Amino acid sequence: MKNKDNDTLQRFIFESTDIRGEITTLSASYLDLLALQKYPPQVELLFGEFLAAASLLSSSLKHRGMITVQANGSGPITAIMAECSQDNKLRGIVRGDFDNLGDLSTLQELLGKATLAITLEPEGRERYQGVVPLDEDNLSKCLEFYFYQSEQLPTKIKLASNSEIASGLFIQQLPPSSGDREESLEDWQRVSTLFETLSSDEQLQLSHNDQLYRLFHEQELRLFDAKSMQFSCSCSRQRTENALLSLGRTEVMELSREQGLIMIHCQFCSQEYRFSAADVSQLFDPPKPLLH
Repeated sequence: MKNKDNDTLQRFIFESTDIRGEITTLSASYLDLLALQKYPPQVELLFGEFLAAASLLSSSLKHRGMITVQANGSGPITAIMAECSQDNKLRGIVRGDFDNLGDLSTLQELLGKATLAITLEPEGRERYQGVVPLDEDNLSKCLEFYFYQSEQLPTKIKLASNSEIASGLFIQQLPPSSGDREESLEDWQRVSTLFETLSSDEQLQLSHNDQLYRLFHEQELRLFDAKSMQFSCSCSRQRTENALLSLGRTEVMELSREQGLIMIHCQFCSQEYRFSAADVSQLFDPPKPLLH
């Protein structure tokens, strides 16, 4: 479905309150990722929710860096992760045994006993990770619990996906700016009650403006300009060379002798990097610059 809001993230605020929000719709970026991996339908849908969640939470990055939403479990899905950079680039992957999923479809069925980790990695700054059990009915509720535990800020999240679109909506109550806690609580109760009336079909079919009008037309709301979201992998030959260097000369030289050609495959985008014996030799013994 073509929609001007596809592959965008938009921030909004409720005027005269301490409530902020984010809304996102992913289409081409979501489909690009699905085309690389070929997951079963129920895995695709959950992956879409993780991607939408990463898109929403990327708004918390105030500096260059990355946010990752990841779950590790004991079910058919052993690991699922989505990450989004501060400049709105998405990537992700799912790992597990998908051969005998049958009609398994719920979060608990697919992941079994699992944990959810949110990792903030600002460039040049300290890495932060929060972990919570993945024991709610859906990813949205697990993320709400994460915010309750880690930031003590009331938060509501709705995620939805189908075979073409992944969508997310997020609202959060910030600490009262005026000091009137009772008024702030009333604002939050009113807005969060309206928020809960949005259906998954509406999320997947309506534009951002129409979703917000449908929910909050009686509220004074300001919607900010859209940011474009896209699939982009951060792998590169330089990063791959650095990974080989970190293994050390002895191990890499031995691999080169055994295999002749070292091939490193990016799990996110399927890009393959090849290193011949000559490449490896030059990596550890670069030519000395000529003296003039």
